[in-house]
Amino acid sequence: MSIVTQSSHNNHPTLYIIIALIAGILVGEMLNLTLYSIDAGHPNPILNQILSLFTALTDIFLRLIKMIIAPLVFSTLVVGMAKMGNIQTVGRIGIKAMLWFFSASLFSLLLGMMLVNIFEPGHALQLTLPDIGSSTGIPPAQATLANFVAHLFPKSIVEAMATNDILQIVVFSMFFGLACAAIGDLAKPVVMMLDSLTHIVLKMTAYIMHYAPVAIFAAMASVVATQGIGVLVVYSSFIGEFYLGLLLLCLALTGVGFIFLRLRIFSLLRHIREPMLLAFGTASSESAYPKLLQQLERFGCDEKVCGLVLPLGYSFNLDGSMMYMTFAVLFIAQAYGIDMALSDQLVMLLVLLFTSKGVAGVPRASLIVIAATLSQFNIPEAGLLLLLGIDQILDMGRSATNVFGNSIAASLVSKWEKALR
Repeated sequence: MSIVTQSSHNNHPTLYIIIALIAGILVGEMLNLTLYSIDAGHPNPILNQILSLFTALTDIFLRLIKMIIAPLVFSTLVVGMAKMGNIQTVGRIGIKAMLWFFSASLFSLLLGMMLVNIFEPGHALQLTLPDIGSSTGIPPAQATLANFVAHLFPKSIVEAMATNDILQIVVFSMFFGLACAAIGDLAKPVVMMLDSLTHIVLKMTAYIMHYAPVAIFAAMASVVATQGIGVLVVYSSFIGEFYLGLLLLCLALTGVGFIFLRLRIFSLLRHIREPMLLAFGTASSESAYPKLLQQLERFGCDEKVCGLVLPLGYSFNLDGSMMYMTFAVLFIAQAYGIDMALSDQLVMLLVLLFTSKGVAGVPRASLIVIAATLSQFNIPEAGLLLLLGIDQILDMGRSATNVFGNSIAASLVSKWEKALR
């Protein structure tokens, strides 16, 4: 039973999100010019109240989305695996997905490394460097195999769902789904109940999405009101080069998609534009997950494949974040005049390729991984302070790219499984 429960293909939701983005920028800049205290370097009390309201409006939306992600991942994954019927099918799809994930991640890292070496933004930006001993406020994280394994397997599914740890929910759901497939008819009532749960949660998603433009307006207005358009001028070269990198990455992924999907790739792009705009506006790829699942099925992806590939992708296939990590590490090295040899850079790529998989679901995960990588290569962690001011602006682009990369992954695996309608 497909989870596509409605066939409305109107462009109104996308249009409302674009209007909200533009309105948020305009209102934010107006607030920055009128209420932001340049001399004191911090917002005045009136703006503080407005910003707290904007934060609350955005937070409501993100909390509503997080509220439904755990049951949605669990139900779709279990139902998909139960319907596949055997461990061989699950293993085959899983291996294809993981091979794509690691290939795409490695390409993202390499492309980021190549561009940051060509543009050298760390040398081009004449910024006052933070003291090497300055605190970044980013919690330390040790990137070890033991930590990765400990993070991978949940000690409690209730805890994993409470903290919205997608990777741990996926592991539990895979065991649960395989067990359902193994015992057959006895599990049918549970599988049917979870199938119904999927439909109910997706109906809830439709209600929540009506609120999305408000959340995006508030998120954009808050960022611009605090930072101002002026921050774009100071960091324009770095932001421009990073977004050029994301564009090239998306074009490369589109090219691979075209090889396998042919002209249907353009239909896929039309279907995923709303989830991408959602991720961009809220700077959270998580916020787009329920809508992306719906849109991929409307495009024609197999529900069983989507149910397995998409949750895995949200843990292992964050292409935009991967590119950001290389950009950030090498930018900070350049800013402090540290010349990393090519061999060191390649080692750094391998470190990032694996350590980034261990903090899925952790807030500001990219910054934590970058901080851990900087310390491993004796680059001052304080350099992260150079990027914290524009992290939200960069996060918007990388979140949208993460959504794009996962939609390509789900579509290609469906095609390779001959399950694309």
